[in-house]
Amino acid sequence: MTAIKHALQRDIFTPNDERLLSIVNVCKAGKKKKNCFLCATVTTERPVQVKVVKVKKSDKGDFYKRQIAWALRDLAVVDAKDAIKENPEFDLHFEKIYKWVASSTAEKNAFISCIWKLNQRYLRKKIDFVNVSSQLLEESVPSGENQSVTGGDEESVDEYQELNAREEQDIEIMMEGCEYAISNAEAFAEKLSRELQVLDGANIQSIMASEKQVNILMKLLDEALKEVDQIELKLSSYEEMLQSVKEQMDQISESNHLIHLSNTNNVKLLSEIEFLVNHMDLAKGHIKALQQGDLTSSHGIEACTNAADALLQCMNVALRPGHDMLLASAAQKQFSELRELFAKRLANHLNNVFVQQGHDQSSNLAQHSIELTLPNHHPLHRDLLRYAKLMEWLKSTDYAIYEGLTRNYMDYLSRLYEREIKDFFEVAKIKMTGTTKESKKFATLPRKESAVKQETESLHGSSGKLTGSTSSLNKLSVQSSGNRRSQSSSLLDMGNMSTSDLDVADRTKFDKIFEQVLSELEPLCLAEQDFISKFFKLQQHQSMSGTMTEAEDLDGVTLSRQHNSGTPLPVSSERDMIRQMMIKIFRCIEPDLSSLIALGDKIDSFNSLYMLVKMSHHVWTAQNVDPASFLSTTLGNVLVTVKRNFDKCISNQIRQMEEVKISKKSKVGILPFVAEFEEFAGLAESIFKNAERRGDLDKAYTKLIRGVFVNVEKVANESQKTPRDVVMMENFHHIFATLSRLKISCLEAEKKEAKQKYTDHLQSYVIYSLGQPLEKLNHFFEGVEARVAQGIREEEVSYQLAFNKQELRKVIKEYPGKEVKKGLDNLYKKVDKHLCEEENLLQVVWHSMQDEFIRQYKHFEGLIARCYPGSGITMEFTIQDILDYCSSIAQSH
Repeated sequence: MTAIKHALQRDIFTPNDERLLSIVNVCKAGKKKKNCFLCATVTTERPVQVKVVKVKKSDKGDFYKRQIAWALRDLAVVDAKDAIKENPEFDLHFEKIYKWVASSTAEKNAFISCIWKLNQRYLRKKIDFVNVSSQLLEESVPSGENQSVTGGDEESVDEYQELNAREEQDIEIMMEGCEYAISNAEAFAEKLSRELQVLDGANIQSIMASEKQVNILMKLLDEALKEVDQIELKLSSYEEMLQSVKEQMDQISESNHLIHLSNTNNVKLLSEIEFLVNHMDLAKGHIKALQQGDLTSSHGIEACTNAADALLQCMNVALRPGHDMLLASAAQKQFSELRELFAKRLANHLNNVFVQQGHDQSSNLAQHSIELTLPNHHPLHRDLLRYAKLMEWLKSTDYAIYEGLTRNYMDYLSRLYEREIKDFFEVAKIKMTGTTKESKKFATLPRKESAVKQETESLHGSSGKLTGSTSSLNKLSVQSSGNRRSQSSSLLDMGNMSTSDLDVADRTKFDKIFEQVLSELEPLCLAEQDFISKFFKLQQHQSMSGTMTEAEDLDGVTLSRQHNSGTPLPVSSERDMIRQMMIKIFRCIEPDLSSLIALGDKIDSFNSLYMLVKMSHHVWTAQNVDPASFLSTTLGNVLVTVKRNFDKCISNQIRQMEEVKISKKSKVGILPFVAEFEEFAGLAESIFKNAERRGDLDKAYTKLIRGVFVNVEKVANESQKTPRDVVMMENFHHIFATLSRLKISCLEAEKKEAKQKYTDHLQSYVIYSLGQPLEKLNHFFEGVEARVAQGIREEEVSYQLAFNKQELRKVIKEYPGKEVKKGLDNLYKKVDKHLCEEENLLQVVWHSMQDEFIRQYKHFEGLIARCYPGSGITMEFTIQDILDYCSSIAQSH
């Protein structure tokens, strides 16, 4: 190790003006054994810098190279791992932790000891040595120029001390005075020793010569001590004098402190008195207003409001500790009694206002009986809103009375609104059914409420549903016409009433009535909800809860179990409270609206389309205002019922398609449900134009058109009088024409399918009906084609005995022009019997048959030209003859 140390000093550190003090052979912990050396070094130049240098042997092994160096001041912790047992591992904490394993414990200990000594000598910041034996760490480092730091190899760290300039100059002078100072160091040292002895002797003689001066100095010191004693005596006397003055000043200071403390207490007491006087003094005018103020006039209400606010401020004054010992605080008890008195007086007055307003509103019901309008509650709201600030005061001071007023308001208003809304819906029902003598019945409506109910019950009959007979309709409608046809099992016969029994005017009338009902209900609910929020000082918000909680009790004593003890509701509960009050007040809206919807659905199933569009629009409008409001929730619930009625209407239509029966004695023509689908789609398109629930109609279209397709094919298969292809062709042509005219985007695929089915069955019917008008000629050429298929060349077919030219001429002679025209005329009559007049496809089918006949004619001519070339054989008639025959036949019929 010594040789390595000298080599490192010579090759690495001496060129950098550094001295190597300690070295340890290490490798990284947990890694492969790649050894390196950690060296503790100091610089030879001042200021001295101490470093820890990592040196690694080159890969070729010829020399050492300096890899990395750390300043000792950056070293924070030295961890020796174990202070008792021998352990070669240790950690050095620089900017990160370096873990090392020394080749031996002795080398590790020597290196750590050297680091400790360098730290003690050169660094102000001390390094933490952890798990290091106390034997390695010296208690202190000796001071002086000869201070030494020894390593593990007992080499002196400070064996070289740099000389200053003066010392160098003195040594040079001494060495110049002695010629052998360099050649003979021992002789030079003896000479210096002799000179030192001479100097010591001279020093001793000089000391002995100064004895007299020492004695004189001692006498002067004795005199100085005497003077000091005298000064101490004088200082003692002064101190006694000052002690008496100090006692007097202490007494004065204590007296001043008591005076200051008294003044401070007086100021604080005055402040407390002023606080109580300023904040707990209620004017006599306010007291009089609270006890006797007029709650009927605007001026009196304003005075009571100001007095109540002043009282609330006085009661809300937070008394400080000790105020309860003062007589002034007893005023708060009087304030409590005054508050209770005014709260009861206000509650009694508002209860009387509720009753009176409800009575006045009921007396005005008669003027709203004839017209389909709801009474306006704006005057009631306007009068009550004058008390809004007093309600807010009551809510914050006496929540129990506030809650009682809330319940009373709901009780009075729920009964009032129930009468108004029920009468309103009775009027709507009677207007929908068109009952005669309405005005006479409505004139007595408030006094004879049962008359309207009996009228409504008469609409339903004993079985609970309307009948489809003409006599029943005459009782229900003043607009019934004498030319209405009898009821049929049609697609739109949903209330046991046929489509023709309810014309467009009836449906428009229902639509207007239903729209007016919703238009009257919507502002009524919104106005009441806005009034409740303002009058009872409740919060409204978009995120207001839309579901009832278990704590809600609409008909019970309290509105919430958690807030029946007189404590105010939190914001979320206040939002729920608005909704609870609206449900209690308008609890009759949803059942009455559902009853009206049921009546409209029984009158005419088409009404479900109108109701779905109108209800969806009003739900959408209400949700834009407040998605969790009572109006939005109620209309949403009713919309579910309307949607169910609409779905039921579609399902019943499909069911009635399946139940359609056709006559076995007459031709089918356009099926009833196909024609009525056209009517349904036309009406639905006009109703659902720009509607929010267009998607529901598209789904219904898809179900209906599938049902139409399936049942058209079913009827076609069951038809006995009319060919299947004719039923399919005519009905799918009608469906295609309907979809093309209405341009329903969701049924584009069905429109293409209908067109394809129409085309396919038209072609099939033409081929089947036309058949083989030249039957013998057709059989002859079938034989020709069979011979060609067997391998006989076309130009050699004429040499076959059965297919020679003579046989061909015989067959052709059997089909002169007159016979052909006669056969076509019979075919035209046959087609005319099959097809219906309303679809008007006769000319289309006849033109297709003409084209098919011409195609067969051209096919025969081609075979003659190829198989009998040069024979001059031709048909008895030409293509122009065929065209003339077909045209004359069509014109004659």
